[in-house]
Amino acid sequence: MRVIVFGASGMIGQGVLRACLLDDAVTEVLAVVRRPLPDAHPKLRQIVHTDFTDYTAVQDQLQGLDACFYCLGVSSFGRKEEEYTRVTHEYALAAARALSAASPSLTFVYVSGEGTDSTGKSRQMWARVKGRTENDLLAMPMKAYMFRPGYVQPLDGAVSRTRAYRVLYRFGSVLYPLLRRIVPGHVTTTEAVGRAMIAIGRGEEERPVVLRNSDINRLAAC
Repeated sequence: MRVIVFGASGMIGQGVLRACLLDDAVTEVLAVVRRPLPDAHPKLRQIVHTDFTDYTAVQDQLQGLDACFYCLGVSSFGRKEEEYTRVTHEYALAAARALSAASPSLTFVYVSGEGTDSTGKSRQMWARVKGRTENDLLAMPMKAYMFRPGYVQPLDGAVSRTRAYRVLYRFGSVLYPLLRRIVPGHVTTTEAVGRAMIAIGRGEEERPVVLRNSDINRLAAC
């Protein structure tokens, strides 16, 4: 299976990339990045790209792919809706359009978030934008899955780029074993997200197209 990963430098993206590099079912990983990743691996190939709204220059490199694991995103903290929409919605749709044209049979997996509102009625800006993005992706002529993880514990060196989140995850690392026993359906890990995405890419799941932590943990065990 040949996969492409967006957002490989982010916390979830780091976990997904690691899972792909370790899994024998994945034969090649193409990472689209603004700056080269420090990772070196025989299966890893990188495309350094700066315009995430236009893939014309690299379209020929997007052919023959089986799955896209789209982990690119930013925190909504301190950002106006226009900026957040550009990164969250416009970037994702541009990537999906380019991949759908270059690799029509590709499966697109988008990292959304628990609390995402697909009705557009939420008072939370990020939830509306994520919901609109999900709706537009699902309306495209391709197989698409929306991951809505709640609490995700970083493992194996994965680090959030948001300082406040890094503090949260330090405390979370202590509480996670307890949370996993008390509310197993509400917590997951970066490793599980990566393994679940690979399971989706292998065709392990047809429905539902919107998956939450309990679904992610189940698929990670496949």
